Amino acid sequence: MRLAPAVFLAGFLPGALAAQAPAARTEQLKQDALQLIDQRADLVQRITDQLFSYGELGFQESETSRYLTELLRREGFTIETGVAGMPTAWIARWGSGKPVIALGADLDGIPKSSQVPGVACRIPLIDGAPGHGEGHNAGQAVTISAALAVKRLMQRERIPGTLVLWPGVAEELLSGKAWMVRAGLFKDVDLVLFAHVGDGFGTAWGSYYGSGLVSLEYRFEGTAAHAAGQPERGRSALDALELMDIGWNFRREHLPLTQRSHYVITDGGDQPNVVPARAAGWYFLRELDYPGILRLWAVADSIAEGAALMTGTHFAGSRVLGSAWPRYFNRPLAEALDRNIQRVGMPAWSVDDQRFAKAVQHLLTRDEVGLSMAADSIQPGLEPGQNPGGPSDDIGDIAWNVPTAIISFPSNIPGVTYHHWSAGMAMATPIAHKGALAGAKATALTVLDALLRPGLVDSSWTWFRQVQTRTTHYQPLIRPEDNPPTELNRDLMARYRDRMRATYYDPTRYKSYLEQLGVRYPVLPDSGGRCPYQPPAP
Repeated sequence: MRLAPAVFLAGFLPGALAAQAPAARTEQLKQDALQLIDQRADLVQRITDQLFSYGELGFQESETSRYLTELLRREGFTIETGVAGMPTAWIARWGSGKPVIALGADLDGIPKSSQVPGVACRIPLIDGAPGHGEGHNAGQAVTISAALAVKRLMQRERIPGTLVLWPGVAEELLSGKAWMVRAGLFKDVDLVLFAHVGDGFGTAWGSYYGSGLVSLEYRFEGTAAHAAGQPERGRSALDALELMDIGWNFRREHLPLTQRSHYVITDGGDQPNVVPARAAGWYFLRELDYPGILRLWAVADSIAEGAALMTGTHFAGSRVLGSAWPRYFNRPLAEALDRNIQRVGMPAWSVDDQRFAKAVQHLLTRDEVGLSMAADSIQPGLEPGQNPGGPSDDIGDIAWNVPTAIISFPSNIPGVTYHHWSAGMAMATPIAHKGALAGAKATALTVLDALLRPGLVDSSWTWFRQVQTRTTHYQPLIRPEDNPPTELNRDLMARYRDRMRATYYDPTRYKSYLEQLGVRYPVLPDSGGRCPYQPPAP
């Protein structure tokens, strides 16, 4: 039986604080939490800058995970690493008893998005290297600083409950959270708060804009031969793959308008004079719901089989590389989060912050509106027919198993292009630091609500059972025979890691990453569009 948090508090809060009325006691603890997070502003900055400097790709976030788990271990958390079959995934726990509140944020970067921060010109730190062209380097600063502030108050006031921290591994591959769900890592969790970078400050409930997805590798096998001397003896697996791609592109015209799909060739053969005996392609198939994803998957399978028949090759099957259920967020929890977002409000941006934001917008030929000045209103769920489809996030797999709310915190610039170097320009600047600090405050206040407000956990589960999952029940898209594709990005990351290691942030020598890079923030282009900055020699 789940006891209301207030029942616990009556027996545990000491001294004058315990004598206060519940509302006054909660308010005092919230004020204390805000002060504790302000005192951790340097920690928020260090985490954000450190992870930015690592810039690691999905499934290769080894330096990032090592840094974060060592930090949490020093703070008294119990750490389990390598969870769900993913070497860079981990779970950190502190406390005991109910409620169990899990805080998560993503880790991974984007290929070819290396960018010097604080400079409003395209200047890669390392040409061709990955970087944080989405802004995933700031989310863990939000969740960890919030958790440490709440932990301090729980210790001081002897408040029962368990804090769980976890990383979104390989989110850009849509290939982390479903494996964690399958491993049972959220079975004992009561509520989940998920932090994601944005250029506004808000939350939402219900059906969220975007699509669900299955990520698949399609494989073909043929027969090698001398491509010029004995072509009749060969059967090209690459021909089959290319015909599959052509077939899919023709079939798009006759698919629902809500689908979105994309592919790349991951194995197209070894050299032109050898008929390719193997070939593989990687597909993202997106639709608005689980049945729609399954229908797309069946169409893709049929096209693959036809391509093999046309080329005399063998369709060797598909491998699920990841999945993402459509996002759907909990209303009572989101409404509690929204109240705290409105209380915290947007950061106080400096003149330099606004100058930099407008310079980046000018560079990208966007409206030069600068940074947002007010927190967003809470967004209600989309009605059927309102969702045009779009991006995906595997937080959906968690949100369909545990009541979940998302906080979009304001660490980036309106108008940047995500999955692109421009989305990294602000992500180790005061904009990112202030936005993450604001996100940490709203997150901490919401965790305190879950610990102290009678009924928030229960009302979240009631809504989850009676509204969200009344007619729709989670079924995994990953199959029992599928396992995390942890080899992805290994070779690409190895190509750049040594050079990137030379640019890792050293907080023992420099107050900020901008200082280490010699960036006099903000660096703005001159009248000719050139920036007066040169990156340090490797």
